[in-house]
Amino acid sequence: MCPKNEDVWLEACRLARPDEAKGVVAKGVRQIPKSVRLWLQAAELDHDKANKSRVLRMALDEIPDSVRLWKALVEISSEEEARILLHRAVECCPLDVELWLALARLETYGVARSVLNKARKKLPKERAIWIAAAKLEEANGNTSMVGKIIERGIRALQGEEVVIDRDTWMKEAEIAEKAGSEDRKRTWVADAEECKKRGSIETARAIFSHACTVFLTKKSIWLKAAQLEKTHGSRESLIALLRKAVTYFPQAEVLWLMGAKEKWLAGDVPAARDILQEAYATIPNSEEIWLAAFKLEFENRELERARMLLAKARDMGGTERVWMKSAIVERELGNNAEERGFIEEGLKRFPSFFNLWLMLGQLEERLGHLKEAKEAYQSGCNQCPNCIPLWYSLANLEEKRNGLNGLSKARAVLSVARSKNPLNPEIWLATIRAESKHGNKKEADSFIAKALQKCPNSGILWAELIKMVPHHDRKSKGKDALVKSDRDPHVFAAVAKLFWHDRKVDKARNWFNKAVSLDPDTGDFWALYYKFELQHGGVENQKEVLNRCIAAEPKHGEKWRAISKAVENSHCSTEAILMKVVNALGEGERC
Repeated sequence: MCPKNEDVWLEACRLARPDEAKGVVAKGVRQIPKSVRLWLQAAELDHDKANKSRVLRMALDEIPDSVRLWKALVEISSEEEARILLHRAVECCPLDVELWLALARLETYGVARSVLNKARKKLPKERAIWIAAAKLEEANGNTSMVGKIIERGIRALQGEEVVIDRDTWMKEAEIAEKAGSEDRKRTWVADAEECKKRGSIETARAIFSHACTVFLTKKSIWLKAAQLEKTHGSRESLIALLRKAVTYFPQAEVLWLMGAKEKWLAGDVPAARDILQEAYATIPNSEEIWLAAFKLEFENRELERARMLLAKARDMGGTERVWMKSAIVERELGNNAEERGFIEEGLKRFPSFFNLWLMLGQLEERLGHLKEAKEAYQSGCNQCPNCIPLWYSLANLEEKRNGLNGLSKARAVLSVARSKNPLNPEIWLATIRAESKHGNKKEADSFIAKALQKCPNSGILWAELIKMVPHHDRKSKGKDALVKSDRDPHVFAAVAKLFWHDRKVDKARNWFNKAVSLDPDTGDFWALYYKFELQHGGVENQKEVLNRCIAAEPKHGEKWRAISKAVENSHCSTEAILMKVVNALGEGERC
């Protein structure tokens, strides 16, 4: 294979088996790190949104001036993330008009005007920017400004020797007319959000109420209205709004799911069950609704009901998640044979679904079948070479099985994992910690230096480095980390721990708050924050952090996942998991 020909790598990826394609394109990226097409292919092959985003961010570290990469990343990001990304994108690609216009659309009126002014300076020959400026004023009720902007635009474009013909402007007028309703929707949402920020909740509610009557089938409007009620209304007003929403827009599964969840949280399980039954009568092929109904029954210990729902979902050709949930129910009931049966059948159907390989290995470990567990993890690594938890589980098992030779066996596993995932910071972190655990400081220092060469912007690696260096060096490393990691929440938490250690309470609280605000889905940050408040905060501070954590319902985090996924904790509430993680942190964690 020609290592520097991207067409060859792309063709090899196309011809590879689905389970091998990721490995092929990863090799291609290593050979040609400046290939936009290879990076885009790597992102396309990863179906997990967070992983896709991570791949695209790594790509932009290599090729920051690629418009295609910026657009691909913005496309899969939330509105707030997209806004932040676009500010960076227009710095890196100032001559792409679409990026400027996308940023203006996401900003508030005042900021959007400023964005368009900057865009005009960078692209003085682009008529689209003048038209966008006119639309912006019209959408915000400044109709008298529209004509003036168009006239100014024509003069400016003529000054740049841009030919402006009547047909072009007529075509733009038609496009503007079609986009009118979208502009109106965007304006109303922006107005309501501004009112909410200023505390004018009734005004915001009135704007959303009117917008919902005009845009009956716009899911985004209903969701924003529901969020307002969830934050500032009562549970009854939220449920009433969601009931109205599914009347007008019955195909929006997320609205049904929100209604069922609110009934469940209110303790009315039969009502939640009724909503979900109505939902899957309306959208019979929605797996999300089937799984939500399963979760309701499973969490309320109605295991036979849960089994029946999963059986129906399997009969309808359920995806890999249905087989995984089926195995989980049997695990809950202690039916090892049935659990194994669902896992193995699931793997026949979905051999590249890493969770089933993990579950098979964990089942064998629970039963004391360490040889079979090793085979399961190895098979999983072969099928899913980019799944870091599988490599990590195999390395830990090798260490456990081989006594004094355990570290060398684990090293061998981690070495193969790094060769297949050289740009993955998590596998480097596992390697560093394996050495640190055995007191091999020299080896750990060497690995973290190599890791930061490969992944210079990784927050988890910078956070680990801060922990590894002597205390008198941590402050300077913290400053370096903040610059290099681009506002990574792991670094924020690491800086907070430094202030905690030095008893700078207000600063520590501020940095912990930044970490959980930036990444509320990582439970480890909430546990650290809560432990800090237990030591240094009052009852009100502790209650606030606890309530925010419960509202965020975190699902990720190294310690959080280990505890929340344990069989004995499968029905624990968010609060109970938080307390268990806090207790597991240990006194040394703050240092």
